[in-house]
Amino acid sequence: MFTGLDFYNLDSLLSEEEILVRDTVRDFVSSEVIPIIEKHNREATFPMELVPQIAELGILGASLKGYGCAGLNNVAYGLIMQELERGDSGLRSFASVQGSLVMYPIYSYGSDEQKEKWLPEMAAGTKIGCFGLTEPDFGSNPAGMLTKAVKNGNEWVINGTKRWITNGGIADVAVVWARTEEGIRGFLVEKGTKGFTTHDQKGKFSLRASVTSELILEDCRVPAENVLPKSKGLQSPLSCLNQARYGIAWGALGAAMACYDEAVTYAKTRIQFDKPIASFQLIQENLAYMLTEITKGQTLCLQLGRLKDAGKVTPQQVSLAKRNNVYHALQIARTARDILGASGITDEYQCGRHMCNLESVYTYEGTHNIHTLILGEWITGIPAYK
Repeated sequence: MFTGLDFYNLDSLLSEEEILVRDTVRDFVSSEVIPIIEKHNREATFPMELVPQIAELGILGASLKGYGCAGLNNVAYGLIMQELERGDSGLRSFASVQGSLVMYPIYSYGSDEQKEKWLPEMAAGTKIGCFGLTEPDFGSNPAGMLTKAVKNGNEWVINGTKRWITNGGIADVAVVWARTEEGIRGFLVEKGTKGFTTHDQKGKFSLRASVTSELILEDCRVPAENVLPKSKGLQSPLSCLNQARYGIAWGALGAAMACYDEAVTYAKTRIQFDKPIASFQLIQENLAYMLTEITKGQTLCLQLGRLKDAGKVTPQQVSLAKRNNVYHALQIARTARDILGASGITDEYQCGRHMCNLESVYTYEGTHNIHTLILGEWITGIPAYK
């Protein structure tokens, strides 16, 4: 089984429950995910067969309370995301979207009836959701969205297109954000609704074991009771993204840890010039870089989680963690690929898959540059993107 990197003995700062949760998911990933994920990545299929097991472990909506959810603290949730992404970014994306981008807005902005209808089944994995915010022409600037919803009697008529939507093609319900006369609102658009169709994105180099789709709404009519009643303005979807970005900051560490472990093992056993390449200074420098950045990222995430559990976290603090950890995870994956040489470009090893996946993670949920500008605005008080 996988032995996680813990250079600063951060396990001593975790509770027994947090360690138990992490180790349970770690064992699941090692025994159930690692043996099959390369096949799914090669064939560009999502491992639906894992969903019941993921649900049984309490992973879906793990930090929510009630409705069949595990009610874990945010550090335990982060550790779950770390271990899932050690398996594959696509698997973590599935759980992150289900919990942070679909269950969370229903939990936070939905009616009691909506919560009772969707949350128990989503926690059980029998219903799957997706989050429709990004559009073909508006990614980093969601305020420019063109999707519109117009009230018509007891219905809303929605027109627009959403793109790069994780889980879109397998979702039973989409949380679609649209512009209305009252501002931006969230709508629950159920699979099979007339005027609502999806198309899966093909030909991806990255996140191949994940479903990425386009949502098309053409005079799509949804009943008035499908509006998230407490959703008001752009801050509602952005609050959901903040939940997801928190999980990504942890998840990137899992991918980095997997690449580090693979690079160390390979370097110790690969013989060149009559000795293991691990004996060369340049290789040791690379491994020291990996060790350092993973340790820094772990420390950062642990404190971020404690702040979140105390209700003191800010969006800017989450941005820093997402920006830092994904950047260094991608550099670690690239460095591991370099250490493995030609072997690193084959799917006999995992660093190449993590490297490609992290290219997407670097971009989605706020690009690296957008998070830079969020921090820049906090430092200076000047929004450079306006």
